[in-house]
Amino acid sequence: MTNLTLPAAPVREILERAFAEDAPSGDITSQLLIPAEAQAIAVLNARVPGVFSGGTVFRDAMKTVDPDTEVELLLADGETFDAGTHLARVSGSARSVLLAERVALNLVQRMSAIATKTAEFVRLVEGTRARITDTRKTTPGLRVLERYAVRCGGGANHRYSLSDAVLAKDNHLAVMTGGDSTKLTELLMAAKAQLGHTTHFEVEVDSADQIEPVLAAGVDTIMLDNFTLEELRAGVKQVDGRAIVEASGNVTIDTVTGIAAAGVDVISIGGLTHSVNALDLGLDIELGLDIELTQGRN
Repeated sequence: MTNLTLPAAPVREILERAFAEDAPSGDITSQLLIPAEAQAIAVLNARVPGVFSGGTVFRDAMKTVDPDTEVELLLADGETFDAGTHLARVSGSARSVLLAERVALNLVQRMSAIATKTAEFVRLVEGTRARITDTRKTTPGLRVLERYAVRCGGGANHRYSLSDAVLAKDNHLAVMTGGDSTKLTELLMAAKAQLGHTTHFEVEVDSADQIEPVLAAGVDTIMLDNFTLEELRAGVKQVDGRAIVEASGNVTIDTVTGIAAAGVDVISIGGLTHSVNALDLGLDIELGLDIELTQGRN
C-alpha cells in the first residue's frame, strides 16, 4: 500500500473549521462541570472490525485543542483490526479531551468506514486486472480526507477535481453534438488537440454504438456507464487495448466481482464515499486521581 500521507495544510484547515463550528466559544458543559486541573486518560476503542484510517487526523484534532495532549497511535492507517482493539490512547487535560472528542471521532469514524468499505471491494476483485477507484462524490470540504481513506483501504483515486483531467460525460456530449452523433469523433478530436500532452482525456459512453466514434478520437480512457455484464465483455473486446476501460454505475458488493471478471481496467464507485455509515469507534474516558481529589474538596 503506497502514498498513505496527508498534506498538513488542508487537514489543519478542516480541523479549524470543525472546531469553529462545534465549539465557537468553548465547551460550556465541561467548563461548568470539570475542574480546570482535572486530567483524563482515554482510549479509542473499536466496537466492530474494520480498517483503520485517520489516526493522524484524530491525533491532530486532539492537539489542535491542546498541544500538550499526548496521543499514542496504537495502529497504523491501512491496518485491519478486530472488535475490541485499542486504536489510540490519549492523556491530558480532561476539558481539552472532552472538547476535542466529537470532532476527532466524527472524522476517524468516517474515514475508517470508507477504508473498510473500500477494502471489501478490493478483496472481491482480487485476481483480476480491475482497480477500484473513488469518484468526486465526496462530502464537500472533506475530499482530501475521504480520498486518503480510500487509499488506506487499498483503492485508488480518480481525478481529484474538475481541474485535473478531462472527463466528458453524457451531458457534455449532448451539448457538444446538439444531438448529432455523427459529429462526435470530429468534435472530440478538435477538443483533444487543444490539450497539453500530459492531460488525461476520458469520455463516458452509455451505449455500444458510441464506442467506436469515441475511440477514433484517440481518447485515453473510455468509461462504459451502466453497461450489463454482457455489454461490458463485448465492450472490452471491442476496445481491444486501444484505451483504458472503466466501468461505472450501479456497482455494488454483489455485482463488482462480475464486473471485474469482464476484463475492465478500472471500476469507479461513488458509494465508497457518498453513502458510508460511520464505523462504530468509541472514546472511553477514565477520570484520574486529580479530579477525584478536586471533587472531594468541593
